[in-house]
Amino acid sequence: MNESITAIPFSNLVLVFIPVAVVIGLLHAWSLNWENTIYAVLRMLIQLLLIGYFLSYIFESNDAAITVGILSVMVFAASWIALGTVQQKRRKFYQFALLSILVGGGLTLLLVTQLVLQLDPWFMPRYMIPLAGMIFASSMNGVSLAAERMKAEMDRDVNYSDARGISLRAALIPITNSLFAVGLVSLPGMMTGQILSGISPLIAVRYQIMVMCMIFSAVGFSTAMFLMLIKPHVSELTSEE
Repeated sequence: MNESITAIPFSNLVLVFIPVAVVIGLLHAWSLNWENTIYAVLRMLIQLLLIGYFLSYIFESNDAAITVGILSVMVFAASWIALGTVQQKRRKFYQFALLSILVGGGLTLLLVTQLVLQLDPWFMPRYMIPLAGMIFASSMNGVSLAAERMKAEMDRDVNYSDARGISLRAALIPITNSLFAVGLVSLPGMMTGQILSGISPLIAVRYQIMVMCMIFSAVGFSTAMFLMLIKPHVSELTSEE
């Protein structure tokens, strides 16, 4: 397999926004929050264009400080975004989300990059940054789902132990569904990207197994740690207006 990946001209890329516009039109017709969707799409577009140019520079650098700096920004941003489901308690619980994502996601990242892949140098940006992005984003989603579910259970006067289990199970639903579906229903992004770039499917499968395991572990560790850390303050979730 030595085919080169097809470059997408910007003129062709515009076409993919047609179905996006249709969905936004549907949201507007149904009186849903279509303005926020437009904002999200525009933000995605700007962020990805900027990061594309930025990563081109970073991948050519050989500076561990730059890589660590980027990972730090990822963790701080992910921790803040994760608590969007409990906005009025965002500042109160931020420290717990930050510590959970840093430890749960960070340990998983170290295991994958230093023991499984054995990167040399240890901070190799081309591997470290994309993998960190997958891990911290997944941990962020897990914490976010758990925080929202914990609040819902507290509002129903469910005791902490039961609410904790319900919240952890809810946070793991997306990745658990992915484990069931991968290879049968879907070919995940990393595996698809590698195959499109000409890498043997047998090699791409190994990377995808690694990715699925690391995401499941990161979500589980980060979410469980967050739920344990907020135990002394969990009753405050019910005080939101």
